[in-house]
Amino acid sequence: MSASELPADHAELMDGVYRWQRHIYDLTRKYYLLGRDQMIVGLDVPANGRVLELGCGTGRNIALAARRYPDARLYGLDISAEMLETASKAIGPEGLSGRVVLARGDATDFDAKTLFGVERFDRIFVSYSLSMIPGWEKTVSAALAALAPGGSLHVVDFGQQEGLPNWFRTLLRGWLKKFHVTPRESLREVLESESRRTGASFCFRALYRGYAWLAVVKIAHSYLPLDGGGRAEGAGGGEVPGTPPRRYAPTLPIKGRVKRASAVPSSARRPSPAAGSRAWPASIPAAPPPVAPTG
Repeated sequence: MSASELPADHAELMDGVYRWQRHIYDLTRKYYLLGRDQMIVGLDVPANGRVLELGCGTGRNIALAARRYPDARLYGLDISAEMLETASKAIGPEGLSGRVVLARGDATDFDAKTLFGVERFDRIFVSYSLSMIPGWEKTVSAALAALAPGGSLHVVDFGQQEGLPNWFRTLLRGWLKKFHVTPRESLREVLESESRRTGASFCFRALYRGYAWLAVVKIAHSYLPLDGGGRAEGAGGGEVPGTPPRRYAPTLPIKGRVKRASAVPSSARRPSPAAGSRAWPASIPAAPPPVAPTG
């Protein structure tokens, strides 16, 4: 999707909301966008790994991930030109411009090859953006499709505040609505469904009594499409006659030492019912024309 094909209404909305707020965004959001640092620690990026953030906003998370994983290459996508300009300026002084590439695009429909010259990523993360993206379910599907074999998708966002008082939940929802933020009630179910569809593993945690939800979807090193019964073709009960399993090509060997980090603890699973335009170096301010910001 080229710049001219971006969803204009949403792009303009995000630019309008954050044209001025972007200057104080990181200072204010650290008090209520909880779980972001925990998610970044749990990325456990392999040496020389490629990491994409969808809805990179001010670049705060990318800069933090770049410092934690010094061998990684990082990529950021956002629909707001205003936010990308802030991200570019923030990352430059960090000395990360040689390892970070930013691009403007729609997180629900992006072409990573066109945007970044990269087709697959070892890690993709989305921080407090799905709650702002119209058609956010498409972002989940697009992210999983852009993962390399053995890669993982990491999501942190507002939960349903299920363990908190009703008055707090009502107050929070009213405040978030002012910024066009809607916590996704079906987030867990969608992630579980996509995990089953792709034959991936799924881990989920409710943080701070449900204030935030943290999830990881890790795809297998080789991909098996699912049959109509929800089983991987060629697994459990025999292969589907006449349909050889389709697999991703194996990943290329990566030289170097794998940097270890503390993995995000997993919780018990719960049964569930059944793009872009040009990319520019991070050190160069994004020029208008002008996804959603993260914390």
